[in-house]
Amino acid sequence: MESTHPSDRVVGIDEAGRGSLAGPVIAAAVVLHPVKTIDGLQDSKKLSPKRREDLFTEITSKAVFWAIGRASAGEIDRLNIHQATLLAMSRAWKSVPFPVEQVLVDGLHCPELAAPCKAIVQGDRSVPVISAASILAKVTRDAEMRAYHADYPEYGFDRHKGYPTAHHLDALHAHGPSDLHRKSYGPVRDTLAVRPQHPEGRNPSSAGLQPPLP
Repeated sequence: MESTHPSDRVVGIDEAGRGSLAGPVIAAAVVLHPVKTIDGLQDSKKLSPKRREDLFTEITSKAVFWAIGRASAGEIDRLNIHQATLLAMSRAWKSVPFPVEQVLVDGLHCPELAAPCKAIVQGDRSVPVISAASILAKVTRDAEMRAYHADYPEYGFDRHKGYPTAHHLDALHAHGPSDLHRKSYGPVRDTLAVRPQHPEGRNPSSAGLQPPLP
């Protein structure tokens, strides 16, 4: 019989949004229940949006604990995407309310945590607790980018979530970067050199925008 004592629990952490040209990078931390199983956990990128949202609901209802951490576009520009991702992961981790046995992180690097941590390359494909974290991060970030569309409708964030699609690049060239864009990213930096920043829209960092979860 599996123990449910907090010290025997394992935290999975993953992120979403590293490759986006706009918006935050989002990290999720999750502790799965040892008895309440969840079928179909895998890399969030391999799942349809509907399946991700269904699993999001199941994970959040069955998990022992879960939390979200963010690093803003401004923090990404100031720190670089690698350090900002580790910061978002640390913020998600800091919400864990009990001691744990181990933290498992997708990728090559662990953030600095007050717990043993192991980074696993492609862990979102092979480790269920990391897969669950990847789904939480992806669904949360997609919902936030859809919410930002109300303030920045000309960019189509509800469609591409900030990733460099042809539609997004065309909008970027037509309107210039918004304050949601990552100025340190090549396509945004190049556009900013020839077209000033879009003056309209709400600054998400100062406004503290926290869109509702799906």
